[in-house]
Parts: sequence; structure tokens; C-alpha cells
Amino acid sequence: MSRPASEITPGKKTAVDTPLRFVTAASLFDGHDAAINIMRRLIQAQGCEVIHLGHNRGVLDIVRAAIQEDADAIAISSYQGGHNEFFRFMIDQLNERGAGHIQVFAGGGGTITLEEIKELEAYGVNRIYHPDDGMHMGLVEMIEDVVKRAADHRQQPVFPASLRKDNANDVAHMLTALEAGLFGEAELKMKRHEWAGVEKQAPVIGITGTGGSGKSSVTDELLNRLLTSFPEKRIAVLAVDPTRRRTGGALLGDRIRMNSLRSERIYMRSMATRRQHMATSAMLQDAIHFLKSAGFDLVIVETAGIGQSDSEIVDMVDFSCYVMTSEFGAQSQLEKIDMLDFAELVILNKFDRRAAEDALRDVRKQWKRNHLAFTRAAGDVPVYPTIASQFNDPGISWMFVNLLRLLREKLDLPGGNWTSDLDVSDHTPKATVLIPGNRTRYLAEIAEQGRDVNSDIARQAEAASLAQHYFECLKDLGDPQVPVAFDLYQSDELAGDGDFILLRQRYNAALAELSAEAITLLKEWPARKEGIRTEKYKYEVRGREITGDNYKESLSRLQIPKIGMPRDRDWGDLLSFLMLENLPGAYPYTAGVFPYRRAGEDPTRMFAGEGTPERTNRRFHYLSKDGQSVRLSTAFDSVTLYGEDPHTRPDIYGKVGNAGVSIATLDDLKKLYSGFDLCAPNTSVSMTINGPAPMMLAFFMNAAIDQQVEKHLDKTGGWDEANKIIKKYFREGQPEYAGELPEGNDGLGLRLLGITGDKVVDADTYDRIRRETIAKVRGTVQADILKEDQAQNTCIFSTEFAMRMMGDIQQYFVDHKVRNFYSISISGYHIAEAGANPISQLAFTLSNGLTIVEYYLARGMHIDEFAPNLSFFFSNGMDPEYTVIGRVARRIWARAMRERYGANQRSQMLKYHIQTSGRSLHAQEIQFNDIRTTLQALYALFDNCNSLHTNAYDEAITTPTEESVRRAVAIQMIINKELGLNFTENPWQGSFIVDELTELVEEAVYQEFERISERGGVLGAMDTMYQRSKIQDESMYYEHKKHDGSLPLIGVNTFLGGKESHVEGGEQELMRSTDEEKDQQVKNVDDFRAFHQAEADQLLLELQQVARDRKNTFESLMDAAKACSLGSMSHALYEVGGEYRRNM
Repeated sequence: MSRPASEITPGKKTAVDTPLRFVTAASLFDGHDAAINIMRRLIQAQGCEVIHLGHNRGVLDIVRAAIQEDADAIAISSYQGGHNEFFRFMIDQLNERGAGHIQVFAGGGGTITLEEIKELEAYGVNRIYHPDDGMHMGLVEMIEDVVKRAADHRQQPVFPASLRKDNANDVAHMLTALEAGLFGEAELKMKRHEWAGVEKQAPVIGITGTGGSGKSSVTDELLNRLLTSFPEKRIAVLAVDPTRRRTGGALLGDRIRMNSLRSERIYMRSMATRRQHMATSAMLQDAIHFLKSAGFDLVIVETAGIGQSDSEIVDMVDFSCYVMTSEFGAQSQLEKIDMLDFAELVILNKFDRRAAEDALRDVRKQWKRNHLAFTRAAGDVPVYPTIASQFNDPGISWMFVNLLRLLREKLDLPGGNWTSDLDVSDHTPKATVLIPGNRTRYLAEIAEQGRDVNSDIARQAEAASLAQHYFECLKDLGDPQVPVAFDLYQSDELAGDGDFILLRQRYNAALAELSAEAITLLKEWPARKEGIRTEKYKYEVRGREITGDNYKESLSRLQIPKIGMPRDRDWGDLLSFLMLENLPGAYPYTAGVFPYRRAGEDPTRMFAGEGTPERTNRRFHYLSKDGQSVRLSTAFDSVTLYGEDPHTRPDIYGKVGNAGVSIATLDDLKKLYSGFDLCAPNTSVSMTINGPAPMMLAFFMNAAIDQQVEKHLDKTGGWDEANKIIKKYFREGQPEYAGELPEGNDGLGLRLLGITGDKVVDADTYDRIRRETIAKVRGTVQADILKEDQAQNTCIFSTEFAMRMMGDIQQYFVDHKVRNFYSISISGYHIAEAGANPISQLAFTLSNGLTIVEYYLARGMHIDEFAPNLSFFFSNGMDPEYTVIGRVARRIWARAMRERYGANQRSQMLKYHIQTSGRSLHAQEIQFNDIRTTLQALYALFDNCNSLHTNAYDEAITTPTEESVRRAVAIQMIINKELGLNFTENPWQGSFIVDELTELVEEAVYQEFERISERGGVLGAMDTMYQRSKIQDESMYYEHKKHDGSLPLIGVNTFLGGKESHVEGGEQELMRSTDEEKDQQVKNVDDFRAFHQAEADQLLLELQQVARDRKNTFESLMDAAKACSLGSMSHALYEVGGEYRRNM
């Protein structure tokens, strides 16, 4: 039986009369929202009102929100560097805007060092929490400290004697005074009289509706259209959310959804009801009267969505709107909704949901009944279907135009001031269906299929064992007609009543239980076994013969086999092995997709990304020196990851070149990979970027093409003519690589800086080089927008548009026969980094991959045209499940490809790339991180990963140094070249615990598939934030176990060192970009944009038109990338595809 609320102990109360107000966010270009979400929940549990802004928030956004919300404090997480400039800028802005009393709190893992913490706290930040603080204090105690400090510095509410024009502080203070009850009844009466006497009274629109109906999204879309239609109007928004009865705190979550709030013409205030069972606050009416008279042109009030019949808003506003969805239950439920009586406009949102057409019909009928308007045409009923989550939804536009019309008619507003010229020729919402409705059970069907296959293998294995028993008996008894093993007796040999007839019949019956595939596997096994036990092996890959040794001699002069063999005495055990596992390179590829690792091509990736392109290029050449293969793994700074250009604004400037390389133009990318032939068969490039991936990929392809143009000019002696063109093209000098070229960089890729190959060779030659180049380049771009929405949050475009662009890339690859470059790296790494456990990482990643398959199939592509271009990227942590995630991933993928989709062998092979866990890199005792990384690398290599990136031990606090990266690379080189067991290709096979773990993890993944399927597949689950919530719950579970010590972490919560345990050997070198490097990048992008402006403007217009016409955006980006910066392309696409809308 549940306890009454009165018996539940609330969070610790603060020593103030009204709840403290906090603004929480993750800093600009930072997607790490798990930590700040945990913190804002704990702050709320302390009885505070929390206005959560989410991830990727700039200083100006945060400061404006804090002032408008009259916050007592700001709490920020900052994990992506640039924190020194970010927090100084924030303190400066608060002081400049008369809000220096607002306290600032922060945390950044180990990325904000102890020395930097001292400096920032001296500058004005109240406190920055280090991981040590969390360990010593505990999470709850740390939050209690934040709340106490905010309470100690709280400024008592004051109200201005008179309002200063356009001053958000004054408006905020007055609203706070009303909320705090500072006015006596007589004084309040005078205020009301004063407000009513103001000549300019803004009309008030009230928006209410059920929880989850999308009121905030509808409001944001209305604001966007108001800003566009009326450039002079100023708008105030009041958003009310319920107060929690148990704690007295409140999550004020509307602001996070509204991208329009960056406009200076909008003032928004979030309010808690501060009472129970009500959708409005006690002082809301006074707040509305005040705002009506405060100089705004329009006031919008959004109430808490907590029930069906919250109609109290009607009496407070001039015009009321009701937002609902099709999920109101039975038709009779409509009769209980008060707002269908009182609302002057009804919005049926989420019109892409099931049965929405029926709901529209029923709601219109109910409105007619309620208003006794039975003869009114359905189209004239003020019930408008919308999909507010979809950018530029025609349904929203049609509703907006009609809202203005009804508002004009009711309030007698002047038409010229309240009429929009928005194009509403199309006013029907158009749902973008990425996966057809009849395909949404794909995950459940794959789970069912996987279990059926396992059951069938067990059945066949039992039959094979039985067949062997009969076969051995017949041999031992001397049956003269005994066939070759696995062949059947002929029918005439089964007739009669001889001594062997019954055994023969039973032998045949047992063999008949086996599939043709099973019989073939068993028959071919002796020859396969013999081939593996010969001195040499050979096999073909895409027509190329690969040969090598089957044995390696140890120092003891034993011949160690490359392939460990299964025990094959029992036919059933052998068949079970061959169908569940098989040897490396054979279906279902459990042990690996290639029969042998390629000699001279270790899976080591050379990881770099810091400062300018030149600095990272030097690091790449340092790491790849003397290497037989070049695998360049690139990290980008957060400015680049969010599709922006370097800028002098401090919160942007501080992040330029930190925690990754700064890339804003084609020239930057040419410098980054200069000296590496991007078409060489031993070169591959990995680019870890998602939201702006299409633009970065276009940069890469163009850089590779221009390299080959340079080689063509070398070969044909065409440089004399080309140099004349280049000299004429640049009047003030050609851009250059800054500084000396590193050893090994021959300058390839640098001779066409600032200009592209199509300008120095004829069109036919350029087209031939382009076609040949894109067919040869090897590598991958991450481009996984699904996991970004679920975990890492470097989404920049609306999900639908981002998915469309992903599909455009793959369609371009299909059309242009790009076979060696992976169009997407489906990433579990960032899901794990956000806090997911290994099962969730694996299940979410595979489900995302299968969703992409379904989407590409729905676009009309054939499975074998795109499946080979998909790659997977996982994290390896310390948990036991990490031993087998590669095995399980390969098995599930291969089966799904073959059994469900009918894909060919190449499509069945899952490309399995690993990065050791960043989450297990701790700021405490950082030298121990290498030990963890070594063990994780061992997991990955024994599991036959296709490539491996080992993290540097100091990444917990800084961009890795040259020394730490060398150590990280050495870890896997030592395993690859020195560890004897790793000479074997399949060291995990045959282990009892590995087999059992494989079965456990496979079944756990199937169960997760079914849970996701119940929610409508991956996209349906994302709508309800299932994956995000699960990841955050698992993150919280880990943090609690870490803090209470039940999960021992050496050097973190047990076996603790002294005070200097943060660093190894004293002072830790910090790799941060210098001001000179930042200035260089800002100047370079400014110069590039100025030089190419005329050409870029035209290309951007063409890009937008291609997007509007739903043609292939990547085809257009390949041209735009030649002259446009990253930021200019991002912003051009925002206008036609929509910007990502954050959620809670």
C-alpha cells in the first residue's frame, strides 16, 4: 500500500522563504548531459526550482535565461575544454548586465584542473567541483553544498519603482516580487489599477493541454513564425510547471525546447504552480496583468499539462488554445474535456501518430456538439492538425494564420499589424515516415528469428550426435553397406528384415533432421581442418589471394598454431560449433570476419586531434612513422563538432582547437591530411564527427580529389599552366601551411590550397579523377545521428533532416560506386560514454544499425548496395560482458543480414572497431589508467576487432600529449608483437565461460530488442526518450556504486594514494591550444569566407534549393564545400531543414 504524501520525508529545506531558483546547463558545444541531468534532479530534490537548458548552451543564452528567470544560481557542467574563457565571460556578462549577485557553480570531471579551479574561483565563480569533491562528499552532500552556498548569497527580492524600457532585470524582479508575495493587498490593488491604466495593453494568448501533448514545441513554432512575420514585435512568454508535492521543488522544463528564445525580442519566465493539483500559480493573473502593461506586443501563457480539464486559464487570457493528441482514449472521453467547450482554437498535435485522422474527425464532431454548430463544415471548425516536432510543418503554419485571424476578429486588432504573409497554400501536416508502419516490428522479429535459429541448431546437434552413434554401431557391427559419413543409405538398403535394417533406418532418420547446410558443413570439415594444419594458408579477398604461415615458432621452438581447433570427435558438438561459432572468416563470423589477420596491418589506429590542422598533421606523421599501414583517427574540437566556425567570442574562442582539431574549411582539411596519399591502399581515415558529418565528408572527398589532381599535374608536367591560373586567382598570395612540414610530409595536398582542382584542369580530366578517387579512398565518417539523439548530443539538425542527409550520403555512394569508404560508423562508444552498461551499448548500437538498414531499404536501396558501407564502433570497458560483445554483435548481425534481408556474404560481415573506455579514465591516479586500457585492449584484440584505438592515460584531464599517445600506441603494439597468445587468431574460442557469456549476452540483447520494439522500434522509443532515460539510469547506478565503494576502483575509491596522486612524476603537462593557434584559425576562416564570398553565396542558395526540392543534398555539398565554410553550410541548412530541438 502506498504511503500518503504527508508521510514522505522531503529533501532538506533551504533557509529561505521561497524556493531557490537554479538555471542548469552543459556549456557551449558540450553534449555531456548525463552528469548535469543527474545534478539538476538532485538540486530539484532539495526543494529548488530548476530551469534546465540542456546541452550546448552559450554564455549569452545562459546569462539571458538566468536574468529573465531571476535565478539565484547557475550550475554548469563543462567537459569539452575552453572553460577558462567560458566562465570568465559568464562572470563578466553577469556583472555587466547588473546580475552579479547570481552565483555560478560548475563541474567538469578532471578537465578543469585544481590550479584552474583556484583561478576561476578567484575570478568570481562560487565553486567548481572536482572529482575528488564528489568522492569525499558524496553526490547528495555535494548538491547540498551547492544549495547552501546559493542560499547564503541569495539577494532578497526587490521590485523596481518604475520599469526601464527593454530591461529584463526589472521585469524579472517584479515577477519575483509577485511570486514572493511582497505586496500587501492594498498595495497590490494599487498596482493592478496602475497596470490597467497603461494605454498599451498587449493581447494575451493562453495555451493549455495535457502533459506530453507538445505544448512547448507548439509555442516555439508559434514564436518562430511571430518573429519572422512581425520583425518589430516584442513578446513575453509565461510557462507554468507543477510543483512537486513531496519536495516543494519543481522542474521548469519548457525553456529547453524553445530554440526561438535566442531572440532578444522574446522575454520568457518559467513559473512553478507552488500549489497542488492546479495548472496555474496563485499569482499568475497578476503576472499577466503586469506583462500586458509592460510594453510587450503580445503575451503567451502556457500552463502546466497535468490533466484533461484544466480550464482555469480561460478566465485569465484574451484568447485560449487547447493542445491535445489523438491519444485521448475512447471517443466518450472527449465529452469530459472542459477545454473543448471553452477553447477558441484546438490544436491536434502529433498528427503523425496512429489513428490521428480518426481523432481529428471525432474532435471536430465533439466541438460541433459542444458549440451547437452541427451545420458548420469540418474545415471551418477551429480544430487544426499539426506536427510541431517537424520543421516548417504546414499544419502549424495554417493554424498560425487562423489563430491571427481569430485573434483579430475577437479583439478587433488592426489587420495591418496582425496579418502574416506566410505561404499557406499547403496546410496539411505531412508526416515524414522513415520506416513504414508494417516494418516497425523488425527488432522483435530479429530476436524471434535468432532464438529460433539457436533452438534449431540445438535440435540438429542432438540429431547429429544420434546419427553418429548409429553410424559407429553399424561400422562396429560390420555392416557391409555402411555409406561414407553423412551420406544416406539407399532406399533398397532399408527394405527387408535383415540384421542392420532398423539401425540403418534410424541412422537415415537422424540425418534427415539435419539441414543441407549442416550436412555440407560436416562433410567439408575434414578438408578444412587439414588445410588449417598445413604449413601455409591461402584464401581470396575480392579476387586477391592472401597467403601466410599457419604456425609461428616460439622461443621454445614449438610450432604454435595460428588457429585453435575445436574438439570434433562428436558430430553434434562439431555441428553446434560450426553453426554457432565457426572458425574466423566463416558464417556466422562469431570469431571474426576474416580467416586470418593481415600480415603487416595491425589494427592500431593513430589517434590525433588538437590545435590547428598543422599541429595535428605533425602528430599524425609522428605516430605513423615507420608504420606499414596508416590509420588516421581524427578527433575534432567541439566548435567543429557542432558545425560552427571559429570566432573571437570568448565562449567560442576558448574551445577552438581544444580537445580536438579545428576544421572549418576545405583548406583546413587539406592541411590536416597533407603528406598522406588518401588513395593509397595502406591509408585509411576515421573522422569522429556526427551532426556536421555530411559537410566534413564533402571536405574530405574534395581534399582527396585535389591530391590526385596534384599527382596528375606532376605526372603530365602540367604545373606551369596550373601555376599561371593559381597566380591569377590569388592577387594577395595563396594560403599556406603554417610552420615547417614534419618529417614524412612531402607536401602532397598543399599546392592547391585556396583553390580546387576543377579550376586547374579541364572538366573531363577532373571528372575522371573525381570518379577514380572516390572509388579508392578508404576510411569512415561516424555520421551516426541516432546515437547522438540518444546519448552524446552533437545533433545540430532536426532528426528527420539529419537522417535524410545520411541517406543522401549512402545514395551518393551507391550511385558513384564508393565501396571502400564507410558512410557511417554506428557507434556504441558514445552510448557507453554517456553511461550505458555493456548490454545496453550493444543492444542500442545494433538496433540503431538495423534501423538504418530499414530506412535505407525504405528509400529504395538494395541491401547489398549499402550494407558493406556500414561500420560499427564500440567501447571496451572492464565488465565481463565486454569479453564477448564483438562475438555477439557479429553473430546477430550476420544472421539478420542473411536470414531476414537475404544479404550476400560481404554484407553479413560486421566491421567491428574498438576504442578503449574513456569512462574508465579517472583523474585520480591517472597513471593507473594505462593498466585499465591494457586490459581493455586485450579484450578487443582477443575478440578479433578490425581496428583498435587505445586511449591515452591523461585524457581524463587534457588532450593527450605526445608522450601519452606514444604509450597508448605501445600498449597494443606490445600485445600484437610480444604477447604470445595473441599470435593465435581465435584465443577466446573453446573457453567455457566465454561460451556461456556469449549465450547470456545474446539473449539479453534479444530481450532489449523486444523492449524497444514494444515502443515502436528505435524511432518510437526515441520519441518517449526510452534509450536516453535508460542510459541515464545506468549512469546513476554506476556513480552510486562508485561513490559507496561497492564497485572498487583502484586509486579512486580504494587503494588511495597521497595528495599528489593526480599526476605521474609531478606536474602534468596540459595540451591546450594557444591563443596564437586560435587567432590563426579565426583569421584563416575569416580570410577564406571573404575571398570566396560571391561564389559561396550562390552555392549556398543552390544547396538550399536542392534541400527544398528533396534532391540529394550530399551531391550539392560536394560543390558547396569547395568555397563555403562549415558554419555557413550549417546555417544555410538550418533554414531549410530545421535546427535540433533539445529535450529533457
